[in-house]
Amino acid sequence: MNLFPLPGCLMAALLFSLPLANASTPPANTDARPIIERKDDLPRHHYQLDVPVVALYAPGNRKALLTLARALAIDTEADLAKYDIRDDNTVQDYYAILGTVAMLESRWQDYLDFLAQRRELESKEANRLTMGLIGEAVARVKLSGAEDEAAALKAELTRSVQSLPYKTVQDNVKGAKGSAEIMTLALVLGSLESRYQTAIDNTQGKISHDIASALVGSAFTVDHYIPNAPIAAEVYSSYIAANEVEKEDIWEARKYDLAADTQASDVVVAVWDSGVDVSLFKTSGQLWTNRDEIADNAIDDDGNGFVDDLHGFAYDVNSNIVPELLQPIEQDYDADPKKLQVHAKGMDDIYANIDSPEAANLRQLIAGLPQEEVEGFLESISLYSGYAHGTHVAGIALEGNPFARLLVARMTYNHKHMPIKPTVERAQKDAQMFHAAARYFREQGVRAVNMSWGGSLRSIESALEAHNAGGTAEERKALARKIYAIGDAALREVIAGSPEILFITSAGNSDNDVKFDEFYPSSYEYSNLLSVGAVDIAGDETSFTSLGKVDIYANGHEVESYVPGGDRLRFSGTSMSSPQVLNLASKLLALAPELSVKELIGLILEGTDEKQLDARTIKLMNTRASIALLLNRESV
Repeated sequence: MNLFPLPGCLMAALLFSLPLANASTPPANTDARPIIERKDDLPRHHYQLDVPVVALYAPGNRKALLTLARALAIDTEADLAKYDIRDDNTVQDYYAILGTVAMLESRWQDYLDFLAQRRELESKEANRLTMGLIGEAVARVKLSGAEDEAAALKAELTRSVQSLPYKTVQDNVKGAKGSAEIMTLALVLGSLESRYQTAIDNTQGKISHDIASALVGSAFTVDHYIPNAPIAAEVYSSYIAANEVEKEDIWEARKYDLAADTQASDVVVAVWDSGVDVSLFKTSGQLWTNRDEIADNAIDDDGNGFVDDLHGFAYDVNSNIVPELLQPIEQDYDADPKKLQVHAKGMDDIYANIDSPEAANLRQLIAGLPQEEVEGFLESISLYSGYAHGTHVAGIALEGNPFARLLVARMTYNHKHMPIKPTVERAQKDAQMFHAAARYFREQGVRAVNMSWGGSLRSIESALEAHNAGGTAEERKALARKIYAIGDAALREVIAGSPEILFITSAGNSDNDVKFDEFYPSSYEYSNLLSVGAVDIAGDETSFTSLGKVDIYANGHEVESYVPGGDRLRFSGTSMSSPQVLNLASKLLALAPELSVKELIGLILEGTDEKQLDARTIKLMNTRASIALLLNRESV
């Protein structure tokens, strides 16, 4: 099913496509056009690319890039005219394409017009205010005819940035500053080459609209972002320094930790994720233990199909059962977790505007990183992200609850830029894994499960394209749907077939409409499933959190928790907000084990605080209020 974790903080820093937004408001003039309500129903377009990826950006030789850009623009304009696309994220994406093409063709006013159209569709205030600031400054400078373009751009960007309300945009601006500090041409070109060249070679140069738009969009990064990154970093730094005020922490007052002498019962919860360093939770007594299994004897003592499953079960990247509850990356990939952890902390500190030795070292490393080493570097970051992900999630889920008993359910994610080839056989194997996991949860009395992972139909189609598999575009689309349907049906059967278990999933970090994109499992509607979005320490919606089907929001920005080995790092993402809800659920169940799933969800949602945004109202988790509702009910 092309599963992947949702860390949000490590890899997002190194993706170079323009940030887009979402909502669900249909564009105007929809009366006569066919309606598009699913991403899969968009038309497929393909283009021929006969030069290497990096050759597209060679100075003085832009013929191939301009030809690709013009063909892409023609199809994009036609689709906008022909279809009523009911997803603002997609429409914004199309306007971003047209804006980049306008820049390539020096149509600067057209770029500004497309930027304005993108902003009109943006529902998140911080994203709307910070969208396209550098591009806007470049366009205005070009239109002004200024002789000293660098000075004019600095003045223009300064004017735009200083007019922003800091309280609203500070997280976005800090992230933009971090990007500006580490972006290099070698990093961008190396990333594009490692992500796309093999796939393009496999297809003999026939590329999809998605790849074409990524390649064309990157021209802005190469031509205008990288040359002006030092100016942007300086402007953002000055703005932050002049306005920096700590955001108020709304979560401390909402906390409710259970004391060890509280009258409560043990509750079994599962973290279905990338694996957990169980040694961190042994001394706290927070591990579930299979009493019918003898440790480390390489025998399936209880006959349940899993060998040595003392604290849970594990599957490798090919959905084969393995005994290790934490992926041994030293053995599998000859990787040094401590070294990778330093890089992860450096990346996080850069994006949090923290001047640390790790941040300084990472800046220096990236500044001198040759293009041919970029792929290995980025994949090592991805490897560590998956390696640490489950442990970090588990730490959040167990905090403040001595009665939680953690059952580890490990799956393994591909960290390579080249996706694993999807097949019907792999999908069937994944489906078997889902069903086996659910049986295990039910047999061991698991009450709630966290799933900070997901995927989409389009990710399967893209992976097929990368391997030139599936035949024609329409045949590939049909095969992707067939493969998707196998895993989708199994996952739905797992949730629907386990009504006594509360499943909690992260909404996603793509700032997209999960229903339009058919993103699983966060787009599902089940009475025993909660989808969790991310806000920050002050309860402000994060720039990355997905929309479309979000039941509750929790802190998912710069959340501190354990990583393998016992150190603590801050990660951001809906992966970090989702286990906050598991934490609350486990405390409610410890205090009242007789609660049904319906009653449990009722207490979680009734205790929320409503927050009004520009276009909608969201519900913020409140642990103290939900537990108070339970205690007040029991005292009556």
